Amino acid sequence: MSKMQQSWILIGMMGAGKSMVGRELAKLSGRSFADTDVLLQNRFGRPVSQIFATYGEQTFRDHETSILREMQPEGMVLATGGGIILREENWRHMRRIGLIIYLDVPRERLIERLTVSRKKRPLLEVEGWEQRFDEILESRLPIYRQADLCMPIDRDNSAQVAQALLTKLEKMK
Repeated sequence: MSKMQQSWILIGMMGAGKSMVGRELAKLSGRSFADTDVLLQNRFGRPVSQIFATYGEQTFRDHETSILREMQPEGMVLATGGGIILREENWRHMRRIGLIIYLDVPRERLIERLTVSRKKRPLLEVEGWEQRFDEILESRLPIYRQADLCMPIDRDNSAQVAQALLTKLEKMK
């Protein structure tokens, strides 16, 4: 697959900024942008939190896999849900579609972002959500690190992050 056809797939924890950085990266690179959570919301006609509440996590994950299965390498930027990495099959689809990029944001910054975010996170709708978050982060870290490219994020400006990422991607050509 040529580098131009190869999609750039952003993975990382909830609050990592995959959608915001993805939109900026698409703008800077002239690529189209898609977000698996938005594609799922369109498919179900309801927000992710309602999909989880109504159908459960298993159904959500099944449809996430189905969306990846249908995708072709077409030189887009794709933001994914934080848990997409939990299924081995999803890794096969993501590798077929393109280059997998892990947005590696420090835990403290993720906690800060999630504290002020108004977006509902179904897996954190619990008492003591920070402890639940730490458990999820700890279990997912080794999986995220299987990405083709790890991008440490040390700032909150998504435009700057996208520019730094684009520079890194262009050097890989």
